Amino acid sequence: MGFKCGIIGLPNVGKSTLFNILTTSQIPAKNFPFCTIKPNIGMAAVFDDRLNSLSKLLCSKNIVTTYMEFVDIAGLVKGASKGLGLGNRFLNHIRNTDVIIHVVRCFNDDSIIHVNNKIDPIHDISVINMELILSDLNLCQLELLKLKNNKKILNKKIKILEFCLNHLENGNMIKTLNLTSEDLILIREYNFITLKPIMYIANISNNIENNESLKKMLDFVCQENNSCIPIRIFEESKKPYLKLHNCNNVNLVKNKESKINDIIQYGYKLLKLQTFFTAGKKEIRAWTIKIGTTSIEAAKKIHTDFYKGFIRAQVVSYTDFIKNYKNNSLKSSGKIRSEGKKYIVQDGDIIQFLFKI
Repeated sequence: MGFKCGIIGLPNVGKSTLFNILTTSQIPAKNFPFCTIKPNIGMAAVFDDRLNSLSKLLCSKNIVTTYMEFVDIAGLVKGASKGLGLGNRFLNHIRNTDVIIHVVRCFNDDSIIHVNNKIDPIHDISVINMELILSDLNLCQLELLKLKNNKKILNKKIKILEFCLNHLENGNMIKTLNLTSEDLILIREYNFITLKPIMYIANISNNIENNESLKKMLDFVCQENNSCIPIRIFEESKKPYLKLHNCNNVNLVKNKESKINDIIQYGYKLLKLQTFFTAGKKEIRAWTIKIGTTSIEAAKKIHTDFYKGFIRAQVVSYTDFIKNYKNNSLKSSGKIRSEGKKYIVQDGDIIQFLFKI
């Protein structure tokens, strides 16, 4: 589907364990730095209770969820941008993701090694963030050298990169600059890490109320105008959060006590994603698209034939479908709309595409 969430942090903070939970994988998660070297990639089913409701009404034989891709990236250390701990390689893995999940240790356990031999979430965050900044700084410097030697390049791109370089040299992330949408398009090809949205995950112990590390982290994240999801990663690894049953007795089951789905939902929010559905007796399927996607672009998501031969889209909102399906009043109440190519798909739309090849 093309949307990647990179899981980063210092070594031994719970990244690989979180990855295993999200993707139901079984990669090693051992108590020593750099247990992970190559990035592990897996898919996580996106729980959406609307699929259950639609399936019950239509008695569908199959449910197909949408998925998000997660990348477990090896732990970064101070000096990663200069190659320490294979840092350059790991930083390039982050550059190829769309959103960053930063796992931070907020628990005390002498049996689990901490690379700095102390529990200090603010210091840990600053170490990682500085390596991201330095990595972009190095890239920015290299690209400016190339551009200044190429007389065909527009001065505007050079000026934007110089603006970014100055900001990075002052220890700031590029996303805190007031760049216009045009500016962002001009530098999109560089895939700067510090432009990516970040979600913080606080790996906590059992005692939330008296967890001073968590309190410090929440204060820090609040100052950043960001969000943080506290989670007991090692406890979550012991319980299932999502089961899929694709048979005549279709059902999606989520462990309501789990916060794992919160991570996926917040990833949707950061990436500005939404879901539309195709629904019938044979199958209920969820599709992930960017907010602002038109109906013809959504049709292409399903099949290129839908895109090439697009006639119109028959659309009904999820809410209207649930309210009116049982009494067969969807058509009579005018809840099913015919929309053209430029219709902006809304979250929860149920769409039937009409096309001709």
